[in-house]
Amino acid sequence: MNSSKWIWRIVSVISILASLLLLAGFVYAVKDIQYPQAGNEQAATPAKPQEETSAESHDSKKELNIAVIGDSLAKGTGDNTGMGFARRSVKELTSVTGKKVMLLNNLGINGLTTTGLLPKLEERGTQYVLGKADIILVSIGGNDLFQGADLVSKGISGTASTAKGHELDPKDLLKGLPKASTQLKAILERIRALNSGATIVYIGLYNPFGDIEELKIPGSQAVASWNQTALETINKYDNMILVPTFDIFQHHLDNYLSSDHFHPNGDGYQQIAVRIVQGIR
Repeated sequence: MNSSKWIWRIVSVISILASLLLLAGFVYAVKDIQYPQAGNEQAATPAKPQEETSAESHDSKKELNIAVIGDSLAKGTGDNTGMGFARRSVKELTSVTGKKVMLLNNLGINGLTTTGLLPKLEERGTQYVLGKADIILVSIGGNDLFQGADLVSKGISGTASTAKGHELDPKDLLKGLPKASTQLKAILERIRALNSGATIVYIGLYNPFGDIEELKIPGSQAVASWNQTALETINKYDNMILVPTFDIFQHHLDNYLSSDHFHPNGDGYQQIAVRIVQGIR
């Protein structure tokens, strides 16, 4: 009988000790949560967000390097100051941003077409210049659409007659459009591959023959189709834009075209430069 009492007493004591141990553990756990030990500080520190891996924005850069590539418009033909839209864009962007803006190189070539530009992009010198640029200005396509435009007589007025006395066939403006458009797409994609971080600015085409009755409608149709094809490619990429120029010249050819009735004059290039800076900003 006495042995049974001792057994119950021992069981009771053990139960009380177990309860006290559980209570002590609970109190310690609550305290540890409210007042963590020094050794737990590292675990309690929130993880740092991942660093940005995207290209540095123009706003954060102190200097901007511009490269220009393409045809005679890229070169600035028709501007008697020699500035073209390239140097005018540098000047405008410097004024707007207050940054140091440098023209790395102007790779514009008179008469260049999309067929001629594609292999140029594989030259080491071209790739070096484009690879160093923060902004790449591209002008190409006018010679693809307007082959023979250099044959148009100076001082023409409402006629599509050439110096040889032959008329420019409006249908000729559309013949090479499919192939040239495909090559334009390849050019823009290749430039993007050569420099994934730069802003690529494609200068849209205008119709320099909008005041010639026979070429006004077909010329504008060809230009619209060309610009639309360019836009479809450009919309697939970040930091790639199309600068429209059609509306600049549409009703102001006398004011903005040079005497060759094809290239912009100084005022025309200035209008393009302003559009370029607006697009970049």
